[in-house]
Amino acid sequence: MKVLVTGSSGLVGTALVPALARDGHTVCRLIRPESIAKDRAKEGPDVAWNPATGELGSAAVVMDAVVNLAGASIAGGRWSAKRKDVLRSSRVDTTRALVAALTKMNARPKVLVSASAIGYYGDRADEELTEESASGSDFLAGLCREWEAEALKAEALGIRVVLARIGIVLAREGGALPKMILPFRMFMGGKIGSGKQWMSWISMEDLVGVLRYAIENRAIRGVLNVVAPKPKRNAEFTKMLAQAMHRPALFPAPAFALRLALGEMADALLLSSQHVIPSRLQQLGYKFLHADLSNALGAVLKAE
Repeated sequence: MKVLVTGSSGLVGTALVPALARDGHTVCRLIRPESIAKDRAKEGPDVAWNPATGELGSAAVVMDAVVNLAGASIAGGRWSAKRKDVLRSSRVDTTRALVAALTKMNARPKVLVSASAIGYYGDRADEELTEESASGSDFLAGLCREWEAEALKAEALGIRVVLARIGIVLAREGGALPKMILPFRMFMGGKIGSGKQWMSWISMEDLVGVLRYAIENRAIRGVLNVVAPKPKRNAEFTKMLAQAMHRPALFPAPAFALRLALGEMADALLLSSQHVIPSRLQQLGYKFLHADLSNALGAVLKAE
């Protein structure tokens, strides 16, 4: 298959692109014209595009699948009004432009796999959340709703759309885990806030596996919770992380201090509780490489 990837230079994209190439797919990275393609992908050509007009380069005339991973880092800074605009534009506006570009393709792709996040559900305490659960009411939930709505417009073009609601990604190269590891490395780690909040996580290997599965499996459309089947409360998660690193977990991070340092972002990303279940993946019989947190952390930290 010929697969077009947006956000190819991000944490997930840099893992997905070579994995698709190993599967024998031809991978093209969607690049803004003003961007300089550093570390140019060996797996396939870059495709220039203009999000303002929806114009795509000629290399994208025929594509079998598109994976949309575009979006500025959600934890890249305090959520000022300006930062929120960046987060929204990089997701909602970019996805709108991408779908507009798909309408101009000579032959439209069969599938669009578009990233979203379990932030869609908001802070839900102990409620078990499946793909059928309602959205939350905070900024991140609203952002995810807008993001998904733009991707779903591709269905009107006859394209199968998969909305991948991704949980906390466990990877050494970026995301939440390196920030969690740092205090433990300094013997200052511990639970976050009350420690009672649920953390729904996914290993990078399984995240890439699920995205590949969604591209290739025609039975998958609509929402897909991309999380491991065994979420953990923060207190247990941090205890297991400490054990994996051979460090104590003695210094909790108080909620008030996190709110003081990070503002609204602290509640949305660190203190909110999301007990998300991958119901559809389980129904489909997806085999997780890392279903257990201890196994996943061991795999991530083996090079530490």
